[in-house]
Amino acid sequence: GKILIVDWDVHHGNGTQQVFYRDPNVLYISLHRHDDGNFFPGSGAADEVGSGAGEGFTVNVAWTGGLDPPMGDPEYLAAFRTVVMPIAHEFAPDVVLVSAGFDAADGHPPPLGGYKVSAKCFGYMTRQLMTVAGGALVLALEGGHDLTAICDASEVCVSALLGNELEPLPEETLQQKPNANAVRSLEKIIQVQSQYWTSVRRFAPTVGYSFLEAQRRDTEEVETVTALASLSVMTEKRQQDEPMEEEELMTQ
Repeated sequence: GKILIVDWDVHHGNGTQQVFYRDPNVLYISLHRHDDGNFFPGSGAADEVGSGAGEGFTVNVAWTGGLDPPMGDPEYLAAFRTVVMPIAHEFAPDVVLVSAGFDAADGHPPPLGGYKVSAKCFGYMTRQLMTVAGGALVLALEGGHDLTAICDASEVCVSALLGNELEPLPEETLQQKPNANAVRSLEKIIQVQSQYWTSVRRFAPTVGYSFLEAQRRDTEEVETVTALASLSVMTEKRQQDEPMEEEELMTQ
Protein backbone atom coordinates (compact mmCIF):
# COMPACT_ATOMS: atom_id res chain seq x y z
CA GLY A 1 0.00 0.00 0.00
CA LYS A 2 0.91 3.66 -0.33
CA ILE A 3 1.40 5.91 2.68
CA LEU A 4 1.30 9.70 2.89
CA ILE A 5 3.08 11.32 5.83
CA VAL A 6 2.26 14.99 6.45
CA ASP A 7 4.56 16.65 8.98
CA TRP A 8 3.40 20.06 10.19
CA ASP A 9 5.82 20.35 13.11
CA VAL A 10 7.65 23.68 12.77
CA HIS A 11 11.00 21.83 12.68
CA HIS A 12 11.88 19.71 9.67
CA GLY A 13 11.48 15.96 10.21
CA ASN A 14 14.98 15.06 9.09
CA GLY A 15 14.78 11.52 10.50
CA THR A 16 11.52 10.71 8.74
CA GLN A 17 12.83 12.14 5.48
CA GLN A 18 16.02 10.10 5.70
CA VAL A 19 14.20 6.81 6.37
CA PHE A 20 11.90 7.12 3.33
CA TYR A 21 14.13 9.16 0.97
CA ARG A 22 14.42 6.32 -1.57
CA ASP A 23 10.93 4.85 -1.10
CA PRO A 24 8.32 5.56 -3.83
CA ASN A 25 5.53 4.05 -1.70
CA VAL A 26 5.86 6.65 1.05
CA LEU A 27 5.23 10.29 0.15
CA TYR A 28 6.65 12.64 2.78
CA ILE A 29 5.33 16.22 2.88
CA SER A 30 6.80 18.56 5.49
CA LEU A 31 5.80 22.15 6.27
CA HIS A 32 8.50 23.80 8.39
CA ARG A 33 10.47 26.91 9.16
CA HIS A 34 13.70 26.69 7.17
CA ASP A 35 15.11 30.18 6.66
CA ASP A 36 17.64 28.95 4.09
CA GLY A 37 18.97 26.35 6.52
CA ASN A 38 19.37 28.77 9.43
CA PHE A 39 16.58 27.33 11.59
CA PHE A 40 17.07 24.03 13.42
CA PRO A 41 17.74 21.36 12.19
CA GLY A 42 18.74 23.14 8.94
CA SER A 43 17.61 20.36 6.58
CA GLY A 44 14.49 20.25 4.41
CA ALA A 45 15.24 22.63 1.56
CA ALA A 46 12.73 22.76 -1.28
CA ASP A 47 15.14 20.98 -3.63
CA GLU A 48 15.44 17.93 -1.35
CA VAL A 49 13.03 15.72 -3.30
CA GLY A 50 14.13 12.14 -2.66
CA SER A 51 16.58 9.98 -4.59
CA GLY A 52 16.66 6.84 -6.72
CA ALA A 53 13.21 5.26 -6.97
CA GLY A 54 12.04 7.74 -4.32
CA GLU A 55 12.81 10.87 -6.34
CA GLY A 56 9.76 13.15 -6.28
CA PHE A 57 8.30 11.52 -3.18
CA THR A 58 9.71 14.05 -0.72
CA VAL A 59 8.02 17.47 -0.68
CA ASN A 60 9.49 20.19 1.53
CA VAL A 61 7.36 23.29 2.09
CA ALA A 62 10.40 25.15 3.36
CA TRP A 63 9.33 28.54 4.68
CA THR A 64 11.93 31.30 4.39
CA GLY A 65 12.09 34.90 5.57
CA GLY A 66 12.30 34.37 9.32
CA LEU A 67 9.57 36.09 11.30
CA ASP A 68 9.24 39.15 9.10
CA PRO A 69 6.30 38.61 9.36
CA PRO A 70 5.73 35.19 10.98
CA MET A 71 3.82 32.55 9.04
CA GLY A 72 0.26 31.97 10.15
CA ASP A 73 -3.13 30.81 8.92
CA PRO A 74 -3.18 32.55 5.49
CA GLU A 75 0.22 31.04 4.65
CA TYR A 76 -0.67 27.50 5.77
CA LEU A 77 -4.04 27.67 3.98
CA ALA A 78 -2.20 28.69 0.80
CA ALA A 79 0.29 25.84 1.19
CA PHE A 80 -2.49 23.28 1.63
CA ARG A 81 -4.44 24.69 -1.34
CA THR A 82 -1.55 24.92 -3.80
CA VAL A 83 0.86 22.13 -2.76
CA VAL A 84 -0.22 19.71 -0.04
CA MET A 85 -3.73 18.73 -1.12
CA PRO A 86 -3.16 18.63 -4.91
CA ILE A 87 -0.15 16.34 -4.48
CA ALA A 88 -1.94 14.25 -1.83
CA HIS A 89 -4.88 13.60 -4.17
CA GLU A 90 -2.59 12.89 -7.12
CA PHE A 91 -0.58 10.37 -5.05
CA ALA A 92 -3.83 8.72 -3.84
CA PRO A 93 -2.51 7.00 -0.69
CA ASP A 94 -4.15 4.14 1.20
CA VAL A 95 -3.55 5.82 4.56
CA VAL A 96 -2.45 9.25 5.81
CA LEU A 97 -0.22 9.71 8.87
CA VAL A 98 0.30 13.15 10.40
CA SER A 99 3.33 14.11 12.43
CA ALA A 100 1.20 16.45 14.51
CA GLY A 101 3.68 18.68 16.27
CA PHE A 102 2.01 21.89 17.38
CA ASP A 103 5.04 24.16 17.78
CA ALA A 104 3.94 26.20 14.74
CA ALA A 105 0.93 27.20 16.86
CA ASP A 106 0.51 30.76 18.07
CA GLY A 107 2.06 31.12 21.53
CA HIS A 108 5.57 29.78 20.88
CA PRO A 109 8.48 32.26 21.27
CA PRO A 110 10.84 32.87 18.29
CA PRO A 111 13.56 30.35 19.28
CA LEU A 112 10.90 27.60 19.37
CA GLY A 113 9.18 28.61 16.13
CA GLY A 114 7.53 31.98 16.50
CA TYR A 115 4.76 31.18 14.00
CA LYS A 116 1.08 32.12 14.43
CA VAL A 117 -0.98 29.14 13.21
CA SER A 118 -4.32 29.00 15.05
CA ALA A 119 -5.99 25.96 16.58
CA LYS A 120 -8.85 26.45 14.08
CA CYS A 121 -6.41 26.23 11.18
CA PHE A 122 -5.00 22.92 12.47
CA GLY A 123 -8.59 21.65 12.59
CA TYR A 124 -9.18 22.81 9.02
CA MET A 125 -5.99 21.06 7.81
CA THR A 126 -7.10 17.86 9.56
CA ARG A 127 -10.50 18.04 7.89
CA GLN A 128 -8.83 18.55 4.51
CA LEU A 129 -6.64 15.48 4.95
CA MET A 130 -9.75 13.44 5.78
CA THR A 131 -10.79 13.83 2.13
CA VAL A 132 -7.84 11.61 1.12
CA ALA A 133 -7.54 7.80 1.47
CA GLY A 134 -11.24 7.45 2.27
CA GLY A 135 -10.70 9.23 5.58
CA ALA A 136 -8.04 6.75 6.81
CA LEU A 137 -6.13 9.31 8.85
CA VAL A 138 -3.95 8.96 11.95
CA LEU A 139 -2.57 11.91 13.92
CA ALA A 140 0.49 11.25 16.10
CA LEU A 141 1.10 13.96 18.70
CA GLU A 142 4.68 15.23 18.49
CA GLY A 143 6.31 18.48 19.55
CA GLY A 144 4.98 21.64 21.08
CA HIS A 145 6.25 23.65 24.01
CA ASP A 146 3.27 25.75 25.04
CA LEU A 147 0.74 23.66 26.93
CA THR A 148 -2.27 25.87 26.17
CA ALA A 149 -1.47 25.96 22.44
CA ILE A 150 -1.00 22.16 22.34
CA CYS A 151 -4.27 21.55 24.20
CA ASP A 152 -6.31 23.92 22.03
CA ALA A 153 -4.92 22.59 18.73
CA SER A 154 -5.22 18.94 19.79
CA GLU A 155 -8.83 19.43 20.88
CA VAL A 156 -9.84 20.94 17.52
CA CYS A 157 -8.03 18.21 15.57
CA VAL A 158 -9.74 15.44 17.57
CA SER A 159 -13.07 17.19 17.04
CA ALA A 160 -12.38 17.21 13.27
CA LEU A 161 -11.54 13.48 13.37
CA LEU A 162 -14.84 12.80 15.16
CA GLY A 163 -16.70 14.52 12.31
CA ASN A 164 -17.95 17.39 14.46
CA GLU A 165 -18.77 20.71 12.84
CA LEU A 166 -15.78 23.02 13.21
CA GLU A 167 -15.91 26.69 14.06
CA PRO A 168 -15.27 28.61 10.84
CA LEU A 169 -12.04 30.51 10.38
CA PRO A 170 -12.47 34.30 10.82
CA GLU A 171 -13.49 36.24 7.72
CA GLU A 172 -10.39 38.41 8.15
CA THR A 173 -8.15 35.32 7.86
CA LEU A 174 -9.95 34.10 4.74
CA GLN A 175 -9.56 37.51 3.09
CA GLN A 176 -5.87 37.88 3.94
CA LYS A 177 -3.30 37.13 1.25
CA PRO A 178 -0.23 35.07 2.23
CA ASN A 179 2.79 37.27 2.97
CA ALA A 180 5.47 37.95 0.34
CA ASN A 181 8.01 35.55 1.88
CA ALA A 182 5.44 32.75 1.86
CA VAL A 183 4.55 33.45 -1.78
CA ARG A 184 8.23 33.27 -2.76
CA SER A 185 8.64 30.04 -0.78
CA LEU A 186 5.61 28.41 -2.42
CA GLU A 187 6.64 29.54 -5.91
CA LYS A 188 10.01 27.84 -5.40
CA ILE A 189 8.35 24.64 -4.14
CA ILE A 190 5.90 24.52 -7.06
CA GLN A 191 8.75 25.13 -9.51
CA VAL A 192 10.63 22.14 -8.06
CA GLN A 193 7.67 19.79 -7.56
CA SER A 194 5.95 20.47 -10.90
CA GLN A 195 8.57 18.17 -12.45
CA TYR A 196 6.97 15.29 -10.54
CA TRP A 197 3.37 16.34 -9.87
CA THR A 198 1.29 17.85 -12.69
CA SER A 199 -1.48 18.85 -10.26
CA VAL A 200 0.51 21.75 -8.77
CA ARG A 201 1.13 23.49 -12.10
CA ARG A 202 -2.31 25.07 -12.33
CA PHE A 203 -1.86 26.69 -8.91
CA ALA A 204 1.36 28.57 -9.73
CA PRO A 205 -0.49 31.75 -10.83
CA THR A 206 -2.72 31.79 -7.72
CA VAL A 207 -0.16 31.29 -4.95
CA GLY A 208 -0.62 34.88 -3.78
CA TYR A 209 -4.42 34.67 -3.60
CA SER A 210 -6.34 34.78 -0.34
CA PHE A 211 -8.50 31.76 0.52
CA LEU A 212 -11.66 33.57 -0.64
CA GLU A 213 -10.06 34.87 -3.86
CA ALA A 214 -9.01 31.33 -4.74
CA GLN A 215 -12.48 30.03 -3.93
CA ARG A 216 -14.09 32.62 -6.22
CA ARG A 217 -11.68 31.72 -9.03
CA ASP A 218 -12.52 28.02 -8.67
CA THR A 219 -16.24 28.81 -8.80
CA GLU A 220 -15.77 30.91 -11.94
CA GLU A 221 -13.75 28.10 -13.57
CA VAL A 222 -16.48 25.56 -12.82
CA GLU A 223 -19.16 27.89 -14.21
CA THR A 224 -17.11 28.44 -17.39
CA VAL A 225 -16.57 24.70 -17.90
CA THR A 226 -20.29 24.02 -17.31
CA ALA A 227 -21.28 26.74 -19.80
CA LEU A 228 -18.87 25.40 -22.44
CA ALA A 229 -20.13 21.84 -21.92
CA SER A 230 -23.72 23.02 -22.29
CA LEU A 231 -22.85 24.92 -25.48
CA SER A 232 -21.10 21.84 -26.87
CA VAL A 233 -24.17 19.66 -26.23
CA MET A 234 -26.47 22.22 -27.92
CA THR A 235 -24.17 22.43 -30.97
CA GLU A 236 -24.00 18.65 -31.24
CA LYS A 237 -27.79 18.34 -30.99
CA ARG A 238 -28.27 21.00 -33.68
CA GLN A 239 -25.88 19.13 -35.99
CA GLN A 240 -27.81 15.91 -35.43
CA ASP A 241 -31.15 17.61 -36.16
CA GLU A 242 -30.06 19.32 -39.40
CA PRO A 243 -29.57 16.11 -41.50
CA MET A 244 -33.05 14.98 -40.44
CA GLU A 245 -34.54 18.23 -41.77
CA GLU A 246 -32.69 17.77 -45.08
CA GLU A 247 -33.98 14.20 -45.39
CA GLU A 248 -37.56 15.41 -44.84
CA LEU A 249 -37.20 17.94 -47.69
CA MET A 250 -35.84 15.27 -50.02
CA THR A 251 -38.71 12.89 -49.31
CA GLN A 252 -41.20 15.64 -50.12
